[in-house]
Amino acid sequence: MHTGRTVFSQLLDFLPKKQFDRCVRRYRGNHRIKTFSCFDQYLCMAFAQITYRQSLRDIEACLRAVQPKLYHCGIRGKVSRNTLANANAYRDWRIYADFAQVLISKARTLYANEDFGMQLDREVYALDSTTIDLCLSLFPWAKFRRRKAAVKVHTLMDLKGSIPTFIRITDGKVHDVNFLDELILEPGAIYIMDRGYLDFARLYTFTQNLSTFVTRAKSNFDYGRLGYQQVDKTTGLRCDQTIKLNGFYASQDYPAVLRRIGFFDTETNQKFVFLTNNFVLPALTIAGLYKCRWRIEIFFKWIKQYLRIKTFFGTTENAVKTQIWIAISVYILVAIVKKELKIALTLGEILQILSIVLFEKVPITQVLTKTLSQNEITPFHNQLLLFNL
Repeated sequence: MHTGRTVFSQLLDFLPKKQFDRCVRRYRGNHRIKTFSCFDQYLCMAFAQITYRQSLRDIEACLRAVQPKLYHCGIRGKVSRNTLANANAYRDWRIYADFAQVLISKARTLYANEDFGMQLDREVYALDSTTIDLCLSLFPWAKFRRRKAAVKVHTLMDLKGSIPTFIRITDGKVHDVNFLDELILEPGAIYIMDRGYLDFARLYTFTQNLSTFVTRAKSNFDYGRLGYQQVDKTTGLRCDQTIKLNGFYASQDYPAVLRRIGFFDTETNQKFVFLTNNFVLPALTIAGLYKCRWRIEIFFKWIKQYLRIKTFFGTTENAVKTQIWIAISVYILVAIVKKELKIALTLGEILQILSIVLFEKVPITQVLTKTLSQNEITPFHNQLLLFNL
């Protein structure tokens, strides 16, 4: 119930506080902490993400300006940039990574029946990574190239609701294909990935686990055709073949047969060649599945545009991972609010609105939905009525 609470306080109702405390106890986050708890740290960093703060000094100045409202918003400790900097540097980032997984589980339940454009009775995931450039002199632990530093955010995303389900943050030197070693494959699920994940030894584990992969072939791909199916070329399909790898090492890594599908996209005038271990789904469905991979690209663009993961409040590895995981949890929190309140706005619009009304004492549903009271025209009388009717 509203009862004069700020929007920020109402937003916290969607956070499972008991689950957060459990994550803190798991890593002893509040051990010997008296004034500025892990929850205070989380709320300050979440505030920075929602309101687009640029620095620790910026966070401190803004929160101290609304000091009387902080207690009722859940921030019990005194906000100081030094205290926040030390918390980001030394408190275990896995606290916020585990809590983000709690929110992810809740969001996946809410979006379980979400339509992503394909009618399939199985889970569909997209794999990709995004690189965040850093300054090598400030982030020497994240060395990427000779004069450049970077971190990579490797992501496995559920296409139903565009919810990231598994994320790993590494330095820029870690190749994308190594992310496949971290996955726990679900039998029957479909995994969509680009050519950066083309490693036949690793892809064979998908077949062994009864999972489906869809990827693109490289230009120097060496294979032998074993059979083919007739296709309707008016749909864009060019071929549907059963193939076997020719190379000695490639055939050792992947001894089974593969399916090769050629497709011409009339919108971009590009030809695509897909590889998959699924021989049941129609060829046009396989091409459509790969087209849905653009959702993970939109997710990366969204978090870079609306959240603070391109500039960091600390330079240590722990501070960077803490900030990224809290940013991801804010994204999931906004998705949960959108679904539970049945809001028609996009996630970006919701975050923009929250950024300017966070400490207003109005119902959160009123600021995120178009109510009748906002559109209603109140009659205005310049002259008093002479008679009461």
